Amino acid sequence: MSYHGPARLGDTPVHVHLSGRWEPVDGRYHWGGRVEPEPAVARLVRAGRRDLEVAIAGRTSPARLAEVDPWGGVRITGVGGPPWPDEAEREHADAR
Repeated sequence: MSYHGPARLGDTPVHVHLSGRWEPVDGRYHWGGRVEPEPAVARLVRAGRRDLEVAIAGRTSPARLAEVDPWGGVRITGVGGPPWPDEAEREHADAR
């Protein structure tokens, strides 16, 4: 499963590229990816803020920010159900 599109990190609108997988070693779903360059998010990371919530299409999940890449994007990870809606939910929302 993957998601590419708009999201919110706290109060900041962003664009993300995320994918996930079931991890058989710990029995949990792990997801992660990249937040496209957004100066407000890079400032959070540089100020030491790591844990926050990501919101996508009405779903909210805890997330962890990692390093800022050379282009200003930020790595993001999470454990638990994916923060993005599945295909059926997206199709239903698009039909409305």
